[in-house]
Amino acid sequence: MRVLKPIIFTAAAGIFLASCKTSVTTIPVPSGTNNGINIPAKKAALLEPERQTWSHLDLLTDSIPGMSIDKAYQFIQNKKGVPVIVAIADSGVDVEHEDLKDVVWTNPKEIAGNHKDDDKNGFTDDIHGWNFLGSKDGRIVNADQLELTRIVKNGMDKFGNKKASEIAEEDKAEFEQYLKLKEKYTKSVEAHKKELINLAQTAERINQIEQNFKDVKAFLGKDNYTIDDLKNAKPTDPKLAAKIADITNLLSRGATEKELLNYKKQLMDYKKGKEASKSYDLDFNARQSMGDDLNDITDTNYGNNNVIGSKELESHGTHVAGIVAASRNNNKGVNGVANNVKIMAVRVVPDGDEHDKDVALGIRYAVDNGAKVINTSFGKPYSPHKQWVYDAIKYAAKNDVLIVNAAGNDGNNIDEIRTYPNDSDDLINEISDNVLTVGAMSLNYNENLPASFSNYGKKNVDVFAPGVDIYATMPADKYAFNSGTSMAAPSAAGVAALVRSYYPQLSASQVKHILMNSGIKINFDVIKPGSQSREKPDGEKVPFSELSVSGRIVNAYNALKMADRIVNGKK
Repeated sequence: MRVLKPIIFTAAAGIFLASCKTSVTTIPVPSGTNNGINIPAKKAALLEPERQTWSHLDLLTDSIPGMSIDKAYQFIQNKKGVPVIVAIADSGVDVEHEDLKDVVWTNPKEIAGNHKDDDKNGFTDDIHGWNFLGSKDGRIVNADQLELTRIVKNGMDKFGNKKASEIAEEDKAEFEQYLKLKEKYTKSVEAHKKELINLAQTAERINQIEQNFKDVKAFLGKDNYTIDDLKNAKPTDPKLAAKIADITNLLSRGATEKELLNYKKQLMDYKKGKEASKSYDLDFNARQSMGDDLNDITDTNYGNNNVIGSKELESHGTHVAGIVAASRNNNKGVNGVANNVKIMAVRVVPDGDEHDKDVALGIRYAVDNGAKVINTSFGKPYSPHKQWVYDAIKYAAKNDVLIVNAAGNDGNNIDEIRTYPNDSDDLINEISDNVLTVGAMSLNYNENLPASFSNYGKKNVDVFAPGVDIYATMPADKYAFNSGTSMAAPSAAGVAALVRSYYPQLSASQVKHILMNSGIKINFDVIKPGSQSREKPDGEKVPFSELSVSGRIVNAYNALKMADRIVNGKK
């Protein structure tokens, strides 16, 4: 599951199944100072409308570390912006969605449905973008292997059951690497099997709790009841008494039946996806049969204009697109971060690992067709043709295009553990200055500020942005909360688009550094992502400044003010 899928096991998992101390809807905000500003404490739980928009709220006004979107729009209310094309390089975008259809990019040089390449750009009928996960005859790819699986399969085809003594001298290094990755693949397959068992056990526990809710309501004779009602209940059946105690415990810890049902749906969808996954299938080859040579970057005669993919199977790209630019103030669904944006759909990410060729060509397509910001919410630990992607990133830099990249969801220090795509081949020196890598933060303005799953790095993560419980568009005119650095990247990309719209004089590099340098600086210690475990439930405390280059969280209001000072010379 290398595409940075939404992280679903958050509050409900902790409340219903483990020992999470608080729901994410409780905002313990410490009183203190930040950049010289006194921050009041927020103790009340968020109301649903507030929870849906928390990433847009303001730390000073609302005591929630959102991106100050309303203040940003007040700042530019008398200014006129220019249209900005934001490419969503992802799993596909539902361009028919009620909250996206009015902000979708339409190729002005292409005539829809005439089966001709009117603008001579090499892509026939690319009205809203291009699907690199498909064939010329209209077929599409939904699932694929992990890159690890593909590398091991290639090694098996090349080396078979040969021993080290039978390997030619020039192939020995490759053979040794193959053996290491084959061992890692085998362990990963076993871990996947264990995860499916754990998911089944979790589902069983969820079903038990759901039945307990039903039995308790039947005993009390009403659907709405309080904890006091449960404490005053006098059941004679020991089994029913145990069920009442179970529900009492859950409710006292902030859980609700509604949350349970929502969590159950997410869990079932996740479990179904894991069971149907082709990630570890050595013989699966859907993408490999699309009519091109995956080892030839010059072979571009493939793909089609189905940028949606499958509404039933894919939602990631649609959610990402909505975070950036869902139609604002249309009384539907959600407001995206940026106005004056047109969303270009570039479909390159399957359920599994993306191919380097598709990513590289997808970036080049976006650049060639006018995108000024490209969002890349995906990642993988291996990249056999990484140079193709590096060359595409440099091409974007040459054409003044900013790439906003998700840091990843493994709780890793990516200064030490590689994740692709990235902008520093040696983990130290950047190949260009047009990539903004974004970690994910929660709405907790305390030690839990960084998302527990977020990757981090003092050299290779630039800034953090909202990425937990982000409400946005889903296929077929639906909406949902999702979490991940996949959500943090488009949060930042929306702010970047705002800056590029209202201050088009600024370069991609300047916009990158504005987002980094204008963010709210966090001066307290936090729990390092990935450090919590059963043996160490409290995790490891580190200064937030050690988790990224800037030590800051993205703020739209501050970014626009800084951009204005740079362009207009005002203090």
